[in-house]
Amino acid sequence: MIKRELYMRRIRPFIAKDIVKVLTGIRRCGKSVMLDLIKEELLEQGASKSSILSMNFESRAVEYVKDADSSYRFIKEFAGKSEGKIYLLLDEIQELEGWETMINSCMIDFDVDIYITGSNAKMLSGELATYLGGRYVEFKIYPFSFKEALDLLNENRGYTLAEAFQIYLTRGSMPFLYQFRIDEPSARQYLEDIYSSIILKDIAQRNHVRDMEQLKRILLYFIANVGNPFSASSVTKYLKSEKRNISTETLYNYIDYCKTACLLHLVPREEVMGKQLLKFQEKIYLADHGIREAIYGNNLRDINQTLENIIYMELLRRGYEVRIGKAGDLEVDFVAHKGGEQIYVQVSYLLAGEETVELEFGILERIPDNYPKYVVTMDEISRSRNGIKHKNVKEFLLMENYE
Repeated sequence: MIKRELYMRRIRPFIAKDIVKVLTGIRRCGKSVMLDLIKEELLEQGASKSSILSMNFESRAVEYVKDADSSYRFIKEFAGKSEGKIYLLLDEIQELEGWETMINSCMIDFDVDIYITGSNAKMLSGELATYLGGRYVEFKIYPFSFKEALDLLNENRGYTLAEAFQIYLTRGSMPFLYQFRIDEPSARQYLEDIYSSIILKDIAQRNHVRDMEQLKRILLYFIANVGNPFSASSVTKYLKSEKRNISTETLYNYIDYCKTACLLHLVPREEVMGKQLLKFQEKIYLADHGIREAIYGNNLRDINQTLENIIYMELLRRGYEVRIGKAGDLEVDFVAHKGGEQIYVQVSYLLAGEETVELEFGILERIPDNYPKYVVTMDEISRSRNGIKHKNVKEFLLMENYE
């Protein structure tokens, strides 16, 4: 089991504190494993096994997960048998109707340390935020980084760095695919099943979507156009070519549903000189580029899009808030902020000629500040210049810090 220390470092300071720890992320990204790692940490810190209660709300094998009252009674009975603090590890809690009030009651009634997971990015925008009044902290969990995938691939199989990255480009980042030897057809089937589950359970059922065919067509459009500028008119034009119509309101509702299910990320533009947020021509990225290969294919053919998606997700994984940069009539692929830090990243497949070199480096050279600037490509030879660092994508993904 990969230790996922990137997340544990963030969670560890809150262990055993009177604050609810909320882990959110797309289905099958490793949230349940994070609960296992938290359990290990609790035991190492002296908690007894008998004080830790794990509950999975996707299970229907036990009665106590069927409604909030049953769950509360079960937890109350567990707390009555335990001495001292109890620890609750509650997985996919959004499946339990009324879970917000139950969590609040547990916080009030018991000496408890609570960890919950959910596949819903808006878990904290509703009643839980109101009930807990700031007594929670959210940790966004993402599928495997390239480093995590590489660690598992190399555990006993001895792939070269280039071979491992080739696998990562097409297989994507879902943790299960790196835990066992799996052939490509099986990997594709696994990702197709995850995608279908997200569409059905996290998008359509939760939001009462009736026109499934329209939803699937729009999602396929977004998946095909990862990293390309998005506008409502471009989608409308595409659907008209398919002899379908959609209102702008419905389109943005669908995008919001997909964002809430942690499947899509809509990234706004920022004027890098004036720091003004621009409300047009956002870009869409996918939580896992392997889903794109499974549903649409062409990750290697569309290598620029695939690399952009990988770098975008890596920046999110490291805690950055990411924007698309605009400097005059030119574009910076990513402007990433974290606290007082900021970095600029240009992504390209190869610096195939001087024209490409001038394009990728020139835009960064026009930005009059001293924050770190990177050009990230598949090239093996560095073309760094004027303080702008040129990194091979594998090297960039494996760097400890961006500075």
